[in-house]
Amino acid sequence: MVRDNSNKQSKLEIVYMEQLVPKSHILRLIDKYIDFSFIKDLTKDFYCADN
Repeated sequence: MVRDNSNKQSKLEIVYMEQLVPKSHILRLIDKYIDFSFIKDLTKDFYCADN
C-alpha cells in the first residue's frame, strides 16, 4: 500500500511573540504603564483550578 505524504510537515519556523509586536506599538506602552494583574483575581472563579 502506498501512503500519501503530501500533508507531511517539511519546515519548522521558530517565532517569538516579542518579535511580532513592534517596539513602538501602542500595546507595548499600555502593558508598560498599566498593571493588569488584578484581572487574574477577578476571573479565577471562571477557570478550572487544576490546569
